[in-house]
Amino acid sequence: MNMVKTVGLMVLLMGLLMLIGQWFGGEQGLFMAFAFSLLMNFGMYWFSDKLVLMSYGAKEVTEQEAPRLYNMVRKLAVQAQLPMPRVYIIPSRNPNAFATGRNPQHAAVAATEGILNMLSDDELEGVMAHELAHIKHRDILIATIVAAMAGAITFLTRMAMWASIFAGGQRDRNNSNAIGELLLLILAPIAAMLIQFAVSRSREFAADAGGARICGRPLSLANALRKLHAGVERYPMEQAGTATAHLFIVNPLRGGGVLKLFSTHPPMEERIARLEQIAMGGIS
Repeated sequence: MNMVKTVGLMVLLMGLLMLIGQWFGGEQGLFMAFAFSLLMNFGMYWFSDKLVLMSYGAKEVTEQEAPRLYNMVRKLAVQAQLPMPRVYIIPSRNPNAFATGRNPQHAAVAATEGILNMLSDDELEGVMAHELAHIKHRDILIATIVAAMAGAITFLTRMAMWASIFAGGQRDRNNSNAIGELLLLILAPIAAMLIQFAVSRSREFAADAGGARICGRPLSLANALRKLHAGVERYPMEQAGTATAHLFIVNPLRGGGVLKLFSTHPPMEERIARLEQIAMGGIS
């Protein structure tokens, strides 16, 4: 099912980019957008995980460099019947973690320095089991593609806006619709955001349940989520972007009020309540 979703997202990205290209550049813009989308899809499949890790300054570590985290991930990977993923540490006080890669054979897990300092071993095991559940469910490729897609759509709509402004007096606007262009510039990023919501919220619940099964201690993950929820409010991640926020176990961006309605993650209270039900045998 996730493979079907991945192909569908790639096709959707191509369609959105071609729509933007045709709207602002006519037939020439359509062909340019088509070529760019092919290149983008190829790059997202093969390199999006590396770009995400690079954007957060993640450093790959060995067992000798980070024995606590590395050995923990290795033990959980055996329990989950998964290949050993690459292990990264992100230099940030924000307590968080994510998984990425195109498949379980080419996967990576990343944890921040903040989460390593904040959580006990049991709690950290719950978090890393959650990330391995994403790998087991094959969420990692679709999540990374959504991140790249959201960033590309936002970037291209901004470029199109500036191109429209500076070229407005030079190109023939008889067939153009200024209101339509404005709506496209507004709606395209919103469409990308809605895709993030649709993909991220449901998969977080599934990864919480899967992580609880892998580590065997649902309450350890529930306790970790409580600490992380408070920790990210205290130490928001400065370099985090909205396009990649959904990758993390907890939204790394500080926000409240109306912003919570547009969070890529489900409400923390509901996630914790579901884990407590699992601990009591209420959810299989």
